[in-house]
Amino acid sequence: MKIAICESSDIDGQYLQTLLKEYSTELYSSAEKLLYDVENGMKYDLYLLDIYLGSMNGIELAKRLREQDGEAAICFISSSDAFYREAYDLYAIQYLLKPVRQETLLELIERVENQRPRTLDPALHFKWRGKLGSIAYNKILFVSSQEHKLSIYCNDGTIQECMGKMSEMAEQICGDTFLRVHQSYLVNRNYVDSLSGSEIIVAGHNIPVSRRYAAEVKKQYQKLLFVENP
Repeated sequence: MKIAICESSDIDGQYLQTLLKEYSTELYSSAEKLLYDVENGMKYDLYLLDIYLGSMNGIELAKRLREQDGEAAICFISSSDAFYREAYDLYAIQYLLKPVRQETLLELIERVENQRPRTLDPALHFKWRGKLGSIAYNKILFVSSQEHKLSIYCNDGTIQECMGKMSEMAEQICGDTFLRVHQSYLVNRNYVDSLSGSEIIVAGHNIPVSRRYAAEVKKQYQKLLFVENP
C-alpha cells in the first residue's frame, strides 16, 4: 500500500512515518506539491491530510484530489474537530485527532485494504491533456520515456502518451509484470520474445538493455525460460 502524508509540521509528519514504517509512505510539507505529483500521474492508496496546511488547507486539497481520483481513500488528521462536517461531505474514510495512536492507523489501513477493489486485471493509471485514463497491464507491451513524456505501447498497435517521470512509473508498476531494462524503458515480461546481447525483443520490438539493468534483466529472462509448466 502506498500512503501520502501531507503535514505542515515536520515533527508530526515524521511521527506518522515512524508509525507506518512497515508501509511505503511519502511525506509532503505542502498541499501544492502533493497535488502537483498526483496531477502528473502519481497515485496513492491512502491520503493522510493535515487540515492546516497554509495557502491551501486540507479540505480544499481533498476536493482537488477527488477531481483526480474519485475513489481516493482520504483521512484527515487535525488538532481540532472544527472541520468534521466538511470532511463528512467529502466522504473521508476517517477524521483523526492528534496525537494519533499506531493502533488507530493500522485499523484505518485494514479498512482501506478491505474496501479496495479486487481485480484480476490490474491497470496502469495515467493523465493526458487534463483527462484521466487507465490501461490494463495485459494490454501493455512496453513503456518508453523522453524527457517528461511517457509513451505506452499497447498490443493493439496504439500508443498512449502521458506526462510523468520514468522513475515514478517504475515505482508504480514494476514487479511481477513489468521489468525496468533501461533508464528510458519498462517492458511487460509476458511479451518478451528473446534476449540478445544488449537488446531485449518484446513482441517484435527491439528494446535496449543498459549495463545498469543487464544483470537483473538476464536473471529475470532466465526465470521466464525455465518457469515450470503448470
